[in-house]
Amino acid sequence: MGLFETMQGRSTPVRAGVIGAGTFATMFLHQAARVPNLQVSAVVDLSEDRARAALGTAGLTGVRVATTADAVLGADDVDVVVEATGSPVAGAAHALAAIEAGQHVVMVTVEADVLVGPVLAARAAERGVVYTMASGDQPGLICELVDWARTNGFDVVAAGKGTKYLPEYHRSTPETVWGHYGFTPEHAAASGLNPVMFNSFLDGTKSAIEMAAVANATGLLPPGDGLAFPPAGTDDLQSVCVPREAGGVLERAGTVEVVSSLHRDGSPVQRDLRWGVYVTLEAPSDYVATCFANYGLRTDPSGRYTAMYRPYHLIGLELAQSVCAAGARGADSGSPRGWVADVVATAKRDLSPGDTLDGEGGSTVYGVVRPAAASRAGGFLPIGLAEGLVLRRAVAAGSPVSRDDVGPATGTGVAHRLRAELEAR
Repeated sequence: MGLFETMQGRSTPVRAGVIGAGTFATMFLHQAARVPNLQVSAVVDLSEDRARAALGTAGLTGVRVATTADAVLGADDVDVVVEATGSPVAGAAHALAAIEAGQHVVMVTVEADVLVGPVLAARAAERGVVYTMASGDQPGLICELVDWARTNGFDVVAAGKGTKYLPEYHRSTPETVWGHYGFTPEHAAASGLNPVMFNSFLDGTKSAIEMAAVANATGLLPPGDGLAFPPAGTDDLQSVCVPREAGGVLERAGTVEVVSSLHRDGSPVQRDLRWGVYVTLEAPSDYVATCFANYGLRTDPSGRYTAMYRPYHLIGLELAQSVCAAGARGADSGSPRGWVADVVATAKRDLSPGDTLDGEGGSTVYGVVRPAAASRAGGFLPIGLAEGLVLRRAVAAGSPVSRDDVGPATGTGVAHRLRAELEAR
């Protein structure tokens, strides 16, 4: 039975509570009213006006609005908590509280998932509830493609997404970001666009975070030195996102990678995958390679590598998929199975003692995905905890920031405790 039919046949609704009323949540709320037996019980945001505006956009009435998460966490009328604050520290605390209260968690805040997700997933399993990625966001959709491939007997050569990338974007700051998007600062301000958030997408941090989430959920390995962002369109994936010995750019098979919609000279890639996701596959036999040819799949010159992709993702408009799967079936849309990858804070410029790090999307550091073992062995600082720390020694541009480079961490909150538990494991 399909999930839609499952929802139609329920005698009681799946009841959701949302924490964080930004764009992602607003898109979900807009669609939730159209899903049978899906009920939004409460929306929480630091700004009550923003929460009410999100509900007004969606046309939802009779929903509880609050400015503190207590209105959702442990509430009797909330089965599934949607964590969409965008803050790794707040997201980790909210998720743990929900899990301990016996509620399912849909983690939209992928930054929190990468910081401490494996521990949250383990706690959820112990408690008998679901901790899941968010369908509609690219990591969840990539995991669906990986699962499709493996279920049908294919080894995944690579999995990932597209983005707009040039090497100089790593140096982008909130003050320079709008020029890369073709916006004036005045237009961005009038449109309510957040320069820090947009800068996180541009400078490579968000791509690193999302690929780390996929790696932890699927076991696919991150590149040893970070993502390469090769230029590739949908017609090129099967030739580019394969191992070097097969003519591609990958250091190994079984990895994550992000493709760029721009060539290094800034010219556009034809049929780019900027908004989509993909997997590349290798034929396990001559018979399967012949099937690739017989059914018109694009392959590399050897005929053995092909790709499947989805050109777009709909973000919060698809989130109900995960909420309903968790609440009605106790199923996840991708969840950390181990600690495979980490996202390391890396200097955007030469940093000096006394400089204060400003975290994801800021002007001092960007995130680079690295193998978790290398991050732990190097004592590197995760990007999710890289805000507000003061350097006590210099870090060269392009170098990872280690914990020894910053003053003693004073954080004692939930996120810090869960991170310590993850590293101890």
